[in-house]
Order: sequence, then structure tokens, then C-alpha cells
Amino acid sequence: MTTEHHATPGFDDQAPGTSGLRRPTRRFMEPQYLETFIQALFEVAAPPEGATLIVGGDGRFFSDQAAATVIRMAAAHGFGRVLVGQGGLLSTPAASHLVRRHEAFGAVILSASHNPGGPDGDFGVKFNGASGGPAPASLTDAVRDRAMALRRYSLSDQPAPPLGRPGTFDLDGMAVEVIDPVTAYADLMETLVDFDQIRALIARPDFSMMFDAMHAVTGPYAREILETRLGASGVVMNGAPSPDFGGGHPDPHPNHAPELAAALFGDQPPSFGAASDGDGDRNMILGPGMIVSPGDSLAILTANAARIGAYRTRPLKGVARSAPTSRAVDRVAERLGLPVYETPTGWKYFTNLLDDGRITFCGEESFGTGADHVREKDGLWAVLMWLNLLAVEGRPLPDIVRDHWRLYGRDYYQRLDFEDLDAAPAADFMRDLRADLDQMPGRTVGGFTVRKAEEFRYVDPVDGRWPSSRACGCG
Repeated sequence: MTTEHHATPGFDDQAPGTSGLRRPTRRFMEPQYLETFIQALFEVAAPPEGATLIVGGDGRFFSDQAAATVIRMAAAHGFGRVLVGQGGLLSTPAASHLVRRHEAFGAVILSASHNPGGPDGDFGVKFNGASGGPAPASLTDAVRDRAMALRRYSLSDQPAPPLGRPGTFDLDGMAVEVIDPVTAYADLMETLVDFDQIRALIARPDFSMMFDAMHAVTGPYAREILETRLGASGVVMNGAPSPDFGGGHPDPHPNHAPELAAALFGDQPPSFGAASDGDGDRNMILGPGMIVSPGDSLAILTANAARIGAYRTRPLKGVARSAPTSRAVDRVAERLGLPVYETPTGWKYFTNLLDDGRITFCGEESFGTGADHVREKDGLWAVLMWLNLLAVEGRPLPDIVRDHWRLYGRDYYQRLDFEDLDAAPAADFMRDLRADLDQMPGRTVGGFTVRKAEEFRYVDPVDGRWPSSRACGCG
């Protein structure tokens, strides 16, 4: 085996966020940028000789070149095997499942999730560890520090094998297995929800549905599961993954799925609608004239879990939600006698709770819902859970949601997204908000009285760590 060593100046902007390193695509395409981050990752994480690595992503622009680079660098760092999705495609929950199934060292996931793609869009890389979950802050902080000090990176001098068809290839003594990215994940879903019940629902003449894959990675998964295995022929919209997501924004939000939203709020809406995001971990659930909020979705699935698929015989251990998510699930957990945990935003905080066996379901405000079958949020799992619930209930989705509100009460909350902000005024705003927190309780704003206002701080109940990130929560 021949390893090439190349110089790098090091980079001071490689601090991963809650879901990996995300930067403009053109930044990742600059010489040494991607290579420096991967070198720092492999040095800090220190894989054992012969370890297995999972590689894949959402197929956005630059993914094919990035996957080839990661594979060549894996060969130079002693990995014994790389499993990579055909065409470089692999949804984030599917990658988490493969890590767990193959007892892999971890996964390098090439995705910027719901961010726009293309040469003028965004690119991203994140590392999921041996549990299948996102790397903890301790590791990503160390990768950031190493990337700044790094002066060279290493990779095989051989080209990566073609990724267009399944097969096993040798790269300098390392096995590269190009695998079908869909089958293992689809098989897993069949063990979690009742496909027979969903097939019966789909076969009903009064039932119809639409699924918007947003030209992203879930297209092939949805076609295999919804259309082929469940018989919902022709329900998948925008099912072909595209490097720029068809020129759209792969965020499951009504503004970015206008055709789906128009249909569900139209004169003759289908019975059910759903969408997923760029890498397949987020979901949006819709019924006629209704969008189910992420907080309500988590709460309703928790309340009805004992009637759905494998969860009929697998009692829930507990639930968790991010601090900005509504407290709808809290009242469900109280009635069911389940512990409920409030975490910062970022799936890595759920991972500790999942690995410790404290929770079964979890969710966050940004259309993320998941369970303990993987260590990531899982968009298609949530869609299938809702379809199974509809099959069990035999009633329209809005009736199920409104009955839940009548029983448990209704929570309102709002997430506001601000893009390309100047950091200085944003920091000033947060400083002023912190300074005013003590005066907020009892204040009336827009007809509502503030009951509590606090800066959320989290101590991990598993390991006692305090994360460096903070979130302000008001109630």
C-alpha cells in the first residue's frame, strides 16, 4: 500500500455545530479543506486497525468527490472495511442503523440536512460513533482544535472504486463494499410497524396520500417502502435525488413543499400527507386542512404507542424532548407514568439517554422525531408510525389530533428561523434578553401572561456533564 502525504495550512473554522460541520459548498471544495477535517477526525477518534466505517450521504453537490476522498483517507488510516451506499447515497437514520447492525467504528455522513444544495448552497460532514449516534461535543471540540494545528493529511494514492453499482472492491488491502442503501433500512421498518395493517389502510377506496421526497435522499426509500412494499402506487413526489434538490430547499416545511401543502389545504385534499428533508431524518405530517406540529406529533405517537406495531409488546421506557419543543408530551408521560427528559437542541443529547435505556421515543422542535431503533431522528419511521395509527384508528387524522387536544389540552409554540444574520446584533439581542429574564414573570404581552422565564441549563443525567451550548426557554 502506498500512502500519499500532503501539506495543509490547518483551518480555524472547522468547529462542528449540533449536527456536524456545515459550510458553503465552495468552502468545502477548496484545496485541503475537507481533507483537513477528515484527517483531524481520524487522528482524534483513533480507529483501531481493521475497523469498519460507514460512508454515505444525501447526494448533494460535491458528495461523490467527498465520498471518494473519505474512502481513500480511510484506507490510509488502517480501516479494514468501508460500507458505502450505492451512488454515495445513505439516509442519516439508515447510516445509524448500519453502524449498529455491523458493529462499525462509526459513520461519516456527507450531508447538510435541510440546507439548500448545489455549488452555491451548503455542504456538511458529520461523524456518528459506534452507537450510531452523533459524536459528543468532547470529540468535536477536539477535532476543531486538531484541525487548527494540523500540517499534513494522508490518503491512499489509489483512486476510490466506482460507486454506481453494488459490489466489493479492494483499495490497498481495504475492502470497499458498495451496498444497496435502502434494503436494510426497509427491513428494519417492517419489524417496527405493522405493514399488513398499513396495506389494508392504503387499499381502502376512501384513503389517499401524498409523500414529498423533495428531490432528496428519502425518494428511493419511500418508493421501496410506500410504493413497492405497501402498495401505495404513485404517491411519492419528487422522488429522484438531485445534487441541488431540484433547485428547492429540502426542508419539510409548507413554504418549501408548496404543492403538497396546497393539496392538503385544497378543496379535495388527500387523507394524509408527509414530507422528509435532505438526509431523511426530519418529517412533516399533514392531514386535510392541518399540519401536525412536531410537539403534537411526539405526544400523539407516545400516547398511542401501545397500539402500534412492535410497541404493542415493547412498553415505552421514557420520553425526551428538546427544550424549545412544546410540553405536550410531558402531560402524556405523566398520565402514562413515564419519565420525561428536557434536553438542549441536538440529537446527541438524546443519544446518551437512549444508550442508557432511559427513553424509547424522543423529538425536537425542528420536525425531528425518533426512537431507540437507531440513534438519529427518523423521518420515514415517523411517517409509518402515523400511517399505522391511522390504520388502527380508522378515523381521519384531524379527528385524532383534536381528540388528543380535548383529552390532554393544546400547546402552542413557535420556532423562528433566521438565516445569514450578522452575529454581532444577534449576540446583543441575546445579552439583552438574558439581562431581562428576571423581570419577565408576571409581564403581560399580547394578552398572555409570562409564567416563567429562564435560561435553560442542562446537566446530563447519565454522565453529569454540562454542555457548553445554552438555550433560553420561556413559558
